[in-house]
Parts: sequence; structure tokens; C-alpha cells
Amino acid sequence: MKEVRVLIVDDSKVSYMMLTKMLEKTNFKVCGYAKDSEEAVEKYQIHKPDIITMDMNLPDRDGIETSRHILKLDPNAKILMISAMKDVSLMIKGRAAGIRSFLQKPVDPNEFIDTLLLLYQNEMNLHTILEESYIKPLVKIFQRELFKLSGLQGKMMFEETRDVDFDVTGTGVIIGLTGNPSGRMIIYATDITMIEFARLVLNLSDEEDLSDEEAQDAFEEAANILMGNYISKLNDLLKDNEIRIAPPGMISGNKIRILNTKLKSFKITAKTRIGDLEMSIGFARRQDEWM
Repeated sequence: MKEVRVLIVDDSKVSYMMLTKMLEKTNFKVCGYAKDSEEAVEKYQIHKPDIITMDMNLPDRDGIETSRHILKLDPNAKILMISAMKDVSLMIKGRAAGIRSFLQKPVDPNEFIDTLLLLYQNEMNLHTILEESYIKPLVKIFQRELFKLSGLQGKMMFEETRDVDFDVTGTGVIIGLTGNPSGRMIIYATDITMIEFARLVLNLSDEEDLSDEEAQDAFEEAANILMGNYISKLNDLLKDNEIRIAPPGMISGNKIRILNTKLKSFKITAKTRIGDLEMSIGFARRQDEWM
């Protein structure tokens, strides 16, 4: 990913310093700083930044009016509104003006970077868009939810998969994705790993019984929680591209063939002390729709 230039507009020098600090050691580089509306328009014309972060409250003109002015100069300007308030009325007015996305102060560093990546995704190739904006956030959430649900620490790995199909042996949960993009997710494990995982999720002792049906139900619910958290995160960041998850379905058996046809797919593996928990996620949106 090439260097992405960011213009920060905020009347608070402290906010400017905080945002600048968050961008250190990333490909997002601050190319300018403006403390009021007039200076923001001037700096935009000088620097032609890739993205603008816009404070709502400026001393001479509010952030929405400032954004409207900049968008008259350049309708393709990418503006991220950062405000102490994030109410529905403000977002409606901002969207009507052409503002792409919104964050509330204090800004979470990870959410800030993820939002900038999504704003800039039209300038990146398909693989980079998916990896940076969709897969890396999923890896983080997979690792976090795995620990929250079961107490397991997972060593996470991911890779793009180009095979037209793959086999699942054991138990898997399939969840469809609808909206923009559409696709599907499968999380799977051997039956032994699945049962051990279910026991941890249900907090069962070694002496307590667990039926196969109960283990599968626990595995299914864990997968549903994981994907629900992931899609909620994406929808918060993507704003205009609302995604929904379909009800989960179960598969179980030996070498079940799963097709990846027409999907841009990635495999994520969580290596844990009870075995590997694996995920395949594929997106069906055509490349020309991403660019």
C-alpha cells in the first residue's frame, strides 16, 4: 500500500497531536493541519490530500459547511467527520453534504485506521482492499472472541486461497453473508477439537456429560456470535454498505467438498492447545464493483 496523505482539520492542537500519533508507523502520513474552516479550504487546495479528517466545531464555520465548500472544489474528496457528538441528525446532514464516514471522540486508534482504510479502498487493488479492510479486522475479532468465549489463546494465521474447492473433515458451521458484499463463511474443526471447544464455551468439568448435539449447538452459537460481532464492526465502518448474516447451518462428516467458485476467498487458522479452529471466508462481489 502506497503512502496516503491525510489533512487534519481541528481547532484543538491536542486532538491534532493525538491523531498524528495514531498514524505513526502506518502508511497514512499527515500532510497538513488546519485549525479553522478558511485554513482547511486553503490547505486542501495546496496539499490535495487523499483523505481529510474534519472536526465538527470550528471557530469560523462548522465542519459540515467546510466539507460542503471543499466538495464543491473537488466532488471526489474523501472526508471523515470526527466529532464529540455522533447523533443521527448530524450524520444525516453530513451525508447530505457528501461526508463519507463518521467517528466520535475520543477516537479508538484501531477504528480510526480501519475507517481510513475503508475510505481509501477505491484507490487500492482488490486483494489489498479485502486484506486490509475485511480480513485483518476479522482476524483480530476471531482472536478476541475465541478468548472471550473459551479462554483459548490462538496463534492466528491467514492466507488467500485460490483453489476452486476444499475439503472439511469434522464439524463446520456455514453462515451466508447478504448485502454488499455478499459471500459466505465456514468455521470448522475436527470433531475432537470441536467437542473440547464446546466444553470450554459451556464451562463444563471433565466429569460433566456433553452430548454431540449439545456440542454442535455450542459450536454453532460461538460461530454466530463471532460473525455477528464482525459484521457489526464492518457495518459501523462501511456505513453505506450494509451486510447481514443468514441463519447458520451445520455440516458434519469426512472430506465434505466445499466449492469456492466465483469467490475471493481467504483461510484463517487459529492454532490453539486443543487443535486448529479454521475459517474460510469468501466474498462474491465482482472486482469492478470494488474498484
